[in-house]
Amino acid sequence: MKIYAISGLGADKRVFEYLELHHELIPIEWIEPLPKESLSSYARRLAQVIDIQEEFGLLGVSFGGMVAVEISKLFRPKITILVASAETRQELRWIYRGVGKANILRFFPKGAFHISIRLAWILFGTRNPILKEILDDTDPAFAKWAAAAISQWDNQERIPNCLKISGSKDLILPPKDQNVVRIEGAKHFMIVDRAGEISRLINLELGAL
Repeated sequence: MKIYAISGLGADKRVFEYLELHHELIPIEWIEPLPKESLSSYARRLAQVIDIQEEFGLLGVSFGGMVAVEISKLFRPKITILVASAETRQELRWIYRGVGKANILRFFPKGAFHISIRLAWILFGTRNPILKEILDDTDPAFAKWAAAAISQWDNQERIPNCLKISGSKDLILPPKDQNVVRIEGAKHFMIVDRAGEISRLINLELGAL
């Protein structure tokens, strides 16, 4: 079974290089969003690279997990794995929901969505060099669209066969749901920093299918 993987906001396939899975992992590259495009609409377009004629799974990290949820609602994969992410709007921090309700991000310039490396070290909980590489390569226009899409994401639907893995010390998307596997001490960048533990959890789940 192929596992299609969607990275976090601004990130790319580099974050998956540390995983050791027993199935073929296929990273999906981001595409340019349309003006004012919703997350569900974007997910439908992004999913065009998935071969839905054969059995497949999804792996989404952070923002990519929310995209994976929307794809899951459309095509029902064998399993959906969310790492440092959220399944429903209720799992987002209240401040994200409040920003979306006020719809204020449209007033911010694109440059405001390029965060400093020192702030990123705090939020992501790591000083791994790959984080700076990813931030340097992030398109501010894409980051602005994604931030707005997250804040206005309205999904209330639980998806079947969903494995959620979160870090107990994640500052960006702290685990709120009871049905989540917590990795003690892990932070938001755990897809890289705790790749061994995450790989073992995923392989166990896949082996039980």
